[in-house]
Amino acid sequence: MAWFIKTESFCQPRALVTPHLREHLAWVGELRNRGEIVSSGYRVDAAGQPGGGGLMIFQAEDYAAAEALVSQDPLILSGCVTWQLQGWIPSVGDIRLV
Repeated sequence: MAWFIKTESFCQPRALVTPHLREHLAWVGELRNRGEIVSSGYRVDAAGQPGGGGLMIFQAEDYAAAEALVSQDPLILSGCVTWQLQGWIPSVGDIRLV
């Protein structure tokens, strides 16, 4: 399994994003319930306030599988975010997601 990072920025007003954000959180919960290794959260500004986007770190077999997974994200399906998917190769550090 390989690691991937999806970053996203909201491109719609908060009122339009909020219902899809709730769906996104439920979707991530479903992934975790079925045993997927995934962590998702808000990016914040210097004051600790949500800065209009998020980050998701997860494992998938390869880039195609990672892209297929994130294409199911309610935030992406709704058009509420612009997003980018990248592979991630951890090399140094203390974060243990497994």
